[in-house]
Amino acid sequence: MRRRVEKAATELGFSPNALASSLTTGRTKLIGLVSNNFHNPIFLEVFDLFTRALQDKGLRPLLVNLTDETDPANSVRMLRQYSVDGVVVASSTLPPAFAKAFRDAGVPVVHAFAQLTGMPQVHLVGIDNVEAGRLAARTLMARGYRRVAFMGGPEIATSTQDRLQGFTSELAGRPGISVSHSFAEAYSFDAGRREMQRLLRFPPAEAYFCGDDVLSIGAMSAISDHRLSVPGDIGIIGLNDMAIAGWQNINLTTIRQPIRQIVASSIELMVATLQEPDRLPEVRIFAIEIIERGTLRPLPATGKLPKSRVVHSG
Repeated sequence: MRRRVEKAATELGFSPNALASSLTTGRTKLIGLVSNNFHNPIFLEVFDLFTRALQDKGLRPLLVNLTDETDPANSVRMLRQYSVDGVVVASSTLPPAFAKAFRDAGVPVVHAFAQLTGMPQVHLVGIDNVEAGRLAARTLMARGYRRVAFMGGPEIATSTQDRLQGFTSELAGRPGISVSHSFAEAYSFDAGRREMQRLLRFPPAEAYFCGDDVLSIGAMSAISDHRLSVPGDIGIIGLNDMAIAGWQNINLTTIRQPIRQIVASSIELMVATLQEPDRLPEVRIFAIEIIERGTLRPLPATGKLPKSRVVHSG
């Protein structure tokens, strides 16, 4: 009988109605994917990885573009209207309270690229951004830079705050080191370019830790317009290791964030939470590493690359 039904379905071109099925099972298999950083090219990779991974698990992504919105109320209301089974907040700039609003509404949630906390209220997956700032500081010191600066994204972004904290704390009290910081309006090429143009009205630092690759590339564009060279006149180190960072004409030294692993772990946690709704919140931290290219002066002959202290995942 099964074979006869399947044969008839094939001949008639029948396919199951997912919406009708959800009325029976109580599950829509819809997962809300919430992000607010669409102007950053790195999100194209994040979106591609998330959507393919969800589809491989038989789940369907429902994309929510927050733009500049930081109040979760509208997103919670909309996704509940669509009866999503769960939500992944994919953002390094939103505070923990944003993802918590979904949990409070009874929706399973995972916050990817999250600000890490010791007592998580939802599942958190990402890197230690404070350690990323420390690693950038150690990298610049190892190359002999003494006037260094942090150029972050929006000042209110949690990732900006953490990276600045790590950078300045690592350099605090170091003899002969001067540190400054500034903020771009957004994690975007244009914002990085504008901020570096402003900084170049004054004597620049010897090297900048830009809190994102796309900021770094915008800064490099402004430096070139001022007839200065990277790394000859100014050193640059970024963060993310997006694909364009490795292009020959960019060749950006950066801190790699393991995006593929973060996405895979976030999906794994989401699937596990759908199966076990009372699962206790987990924090999963992934290691970072320096990707050596050509935007910093070389290490001294006896120099060694600084290592990240973040090694735990799971």
